[in-house]
Amino acid sequence: MSLETMRPNPTWDAASYEDAVDTLAAHSDELMYTVWGGDWCTDCRALLPDFGAALEAAAVPDDRIEEVSVDQDKQGPGVEEYGIEYIPTIVVETDDGEELVRFVEEEDVPPAVWLAERLEDELA
Repeated sequence: MSLETMRPNPTWDAASYEDAVDTLAAHSDELMYTVWGGDWCTDCRALLPDFGAALEAAAVPDDRIEEVSVDQDKQGPGVEEYGIEYIPTIVVETDDGEELVRFVEEEDVPPAVWLAERLEDELA
């Protein structure tokens, strides 16, 4: 099941986040993004449309993005396995399943920026 909240924000300005988009684009064919969220969730509705727009601007292929919808009890596929407590949670992994970075709910910068900064450190 896909998340409506991951539908890219049409007013998101990729030029304002050029560094983040460039980082996501540089690794677009080698990383997997798993996004846990709920269309009912206020934080998801605030954060995920811009993240969806960043992935789109970076030309990350759809088959590299898994959207996992959870219910209001935060139950859903992979919740136990990945230890998901808060949403949105975005886990970025290599093709062999190694978790590189994890964005959880509220950081001080948008998910795309936060993840890109940490991916730069991890993949440098």
